[in-house]
Amino acid sequence: MGRLSIDDAVELIQHGNLKELGKRAYQRKKELHPKNITTFVVDRNINYTNICWVDCKFCAFYRTQKDEDSYILSFEEIGKKIEELIAIGGTQILFQGGVHPKLKIEWYEELLRWISKHYPTITIHGFSAIEIDYISRISKIPVSEVLQRLKDSGLSSIPGAGAEILSDRVRNIISPKKISADRWIEIHREAHKLGIKSTATMMFGTVETDREIVEHFNRIRELQDETGGFRAFILWSFQSANTQLAREMEIAKTSSNRYLRLLAVSRLFLDNFKNIQSSWVTQGGYIGQMALLFGANDLGSTMMEENVVSSAGASFRMGKDEMIRLIRDIGEIPAQRDTAYNLLHIYN
Repeated sequence: MGRLSIDDAVELIQHGNLKELGKRAYQRKKELHPKNITTFVVDRNINYTNICWVDCKFCAFYRTQKDEDSYILSFEEIGKKIEELIAIGGTQILFQGGVHPKLKIEWYEELLRWISKHYPTITIHGFSAIEIDYISRISKIPVSEVLQRLKDSGLSSIPGAGAEILSDRVRNIISPKKISADRWIEIHREAHKLGIKSTATMMFGTVETDREIVEHFNRIRELQDETGGFRAFILWSFQSANTQLAREMEIAKTSSNRYLRLLAVSRLFLDNFKNIQSSWVTQGGYIGQMALLFGANDLGSTMMEENVVSSAGASFRMGKDEMIRLIRDIGEIPAQRDTAYNLLHIYN
């Protein structure tokens, strides 16, 4: 069977039988992962600052510098969080913040070198394309130099945050100050050229059309064809509580069926992505588990700490033992992995 076209995928989203989509996506997952192993990573999401000038309408996390509860974490505060992660067997920090209007490249280099020196076993997976773009602008250096200097200071890989929907029509409505879709792609391309792997993401459930969803899939599939630099794809739904977007527009909460449908189609369309994560953080543990039957091969992160989507109303939590139970419950073998998807421990 040939590669799905954009029209094929739109047709599946709009008219495909959900159970049949799940079967097809699960079969494709098994072709890529025949050993019946489902992975997860033990990590912590450290938001080094909540100060951000971009003020996206869908975000409830950001603050301005004038807000009383705005912050920049000290290196010592970050270190304490990392020590708590190491104590439970964690291997990765997902390191992101708001787009702080004053922090330049030297601050980030110093921080990364400090972490690498004091916690050499921890992998730093950090800084969205939006953060990298702004560091480039405020520091007056090219993105390629920002990425190389961050890599030299200890950055291992970058997350796919900030993609939302890679459609400028959508972006101009929900995050008009953010970088364009082309710029997001360009920054990930530059990272891949330098040997910095990344993930690709999508936040659906705002104002996008089905075709715009598939065009997003197509853009990351094309870049993956070109560079092979994406390690995984993660799909999650818009969380509306406390957001400006929800106050301005009537946006219905996305159903679990919609999430599973899009997940299955992403597995079928993104034929050059080996790993697709389940988004239990926004969907809850049992839909997160169901996602493993709809094409996901990774349960994502235990996420010892999470502040962004929880600010918008998502309050799900899951520890390692619960992940192991959910994976075993569907007849698969749980395994803890690292950032690069190397297996660290298989729970037979």
